[in-house]
Amino acid sequence: MESLTNVTFKEIKVGDTATVTRRLSRPEVEALALVGGDVDAFHIIKGEELSSGALRTEAVGAEALLSGLLNRKLPGPGTSIAAQDLQFDGNVQPGDELVATVTARQKNAKKGLVVFDCRVRSNGHDLITGTVTVRAPERRLHYADVATPQVILRRTDKYAKLLKECEALPPITCVVAHPCDRDSLLGPVEAASLGLIDPILVGPEEKIRAVAKAEGLELSPYRIVATEHSHASAEKAVALVRAGEGEALMKGSLHTDELMGAVVSSATGLRTNRRISHVFLMDVPSHPQALAITDAAINIAPTLEDKMHIAQNVIDLVHVLGVANPKVAILSAVETINPKIPSTLDAAALCKMADRGQITGATLDGPLAFDNAISEAAAKTKKITSPVAGKADILLVPDLEAGNMLAKQLQYLAGADAAGIVLGARVPIVLTSRADNVRTRLASIAVMKLLAHSRRTGDKPVR
Repeated sequence: MESLTNVTFKEIKVGDTATVTRRLSRPEVEALALVGGDVDAFHIIKGEELSSGALRTEAVGAEALLSGLLNRKLPGPGTSIAAQDLQFDGNVQPGDELVATVTARQKNAKKGLVVFDCRVRSNGHDLITGTVTVRAPERRLHYADVATPQVILRRTDKYAKLLKECEALPPITCVVAHPCDRDSLLGPVEAASLGLIDPILVGPEEKIRAVAKAEGLELSPYRIVATEHSHASAEKAVALVRAGEGEALMKGSLHTDELMGAVVSSATGLRTNRRISHVFLMDVPSHPQALAITDAAINIAPTLEDKMHIAQNVIDLVHVLGVANPKVAILSAVETINPKIPSTLDAAALCKMADRGQITGATLDGPLAFDNAISEAAAKTKKITSPVAGKADILLVPDLEAGNMLAKQLQYLAGADAAGIVLGARVPIVLTSRADNVRTRLASIAVMKLLAHSRRTGDKPVR
């Protein structure tokens, strides 16, 4: 708690100065990096992991320290920033001591403006220099017992790590079905600019070029395969993949049912002997690791055999993402086997199937209620002894309704992002959504790229 009292415009004198010193913790570095809002750490503020495991981010975030100094100390409460001219140089990391200083340079009595010389230094180096012009308060303001706000940080490193891993890999050829609106064309073009994919655009050429012209996009680097309508786009995109011309498939502006109808066709589709399933890779700000949730998008009421395939699909995915022995929580409403709740019986059977080698590469346990799957404290309270409870990497849901509600609750109540991928086909498939932000869209494509590369090298052949 602290008390804040401002300095009014009339009281400010040229040469007045104020300083604040702060030693940074890791959460504060993350806050500085994300001070602009919901941004993509890889794409906009390119933080990086040091060999020591410490996060480092560009000095641009340290602007928040200057803003706080002007708004809390000089002039203080009631201040509004009118303009700024700042230069940034260097980066910050946990343990750095930042010293921010503002000094009144000149006053404009007619407009009530004050120009401040500003500087932020760390380890003898200027991180920020320049000026900020503020509209200073005209009357006294005093606030007692002001608390520091508690903020839940978006931990962007979960997706940034995926994008970082993709940097060293050459782009994959991705067939994009019917990219005939702004979002569905911008996504693959942006991914191509980052070296994630080489897109093949399949759809009515006139429509694709009209969208590109409206958005100022240059399409000359990309192959366009012309079709008449969305149904034909789906069939042609799948045919290109079957012919070996594409290593991955991405949905454009057509309906999901149209694309998946072409994918699952027994004669001309991309089916394997695995059940096709969907995985959400969730980045929940308050949770320490990513959560894979399956299946919340394709299989409405999966049978026990379907769940066996769904489990193996997601386990193989998580292996590619670097988790050697993932922990799979098989969810239900309760953590005990109840013959009246079929999902608890399926959970018990899946665990035994894993014991007998029918599901491999992971540790399974269930039934587990959601709280017991992600919270060690909840599991301990209920006296559940399990290698999975409270430590789950994967949440296998009973059916599509439960999975869809769980994923959307995490998105809209917990601020989670949900990258998505379709598994079990000959190639990985991304089903884009208008609700996807840039960060989520790129994360989905990064997962697709890592899967496609694992298949190039034969690490995870399709069974």
